[in-house]
Amino acid sequence: MFRQSSIGLVLAWLVLWPVNTHAQLSVWETYIAAGARAHQKGNYPEAEKQLKAALKEAKRYGPNDSRIATSLNDLALLYVTLGKYTEAERLHEQALTIWEKALGPDHPKVATALNNLAVLYNSQTRYGEAEPLYKRSLAIMEKALGPLHPR
Repeated sequence: MFRQSSIGLVLAWLVLWPVNTHAQLSVWETYIAAGARAHQKGNYPEAEKQLKAALKEAKRYGPNDSRIATSLNDLALLYVTLGKYTEAERLHEQALTIWEKALGPDHPKVATALNNLAVLYNSQTRYGEAEPLYKRSLAIMEKALGPLHPR
């Protein structure tokens, strides 16, 4: 009886082990999550530290990796919060370029980058620059999700 229970436990562990290992976050994901939490809590120095660490980690995967764009985007959103609009604009543009290369010009993440850049321009009353970005973002999302999707 004990032997059957032991074999059952070992088999269960072997079956579940890959799931548990896979469920662990990567170093990059850990930095991104910590940065988002700190940003949400208003701990901006910690958010910047974590997001810069995420960017550094993402660069290990190559210059056009989507994780770099995500890191740049999240750091840009923090800089918008801090009123660092010049830095935010540069990072949003870099994220957009990487996502277009990595995922193609019609990917929803490209639409997100376009929208974020448009929001930045809009907040600076740069309406003429914001409008075409909003329109392109909307066109991508309608194509990807359909015109009646709530997003």
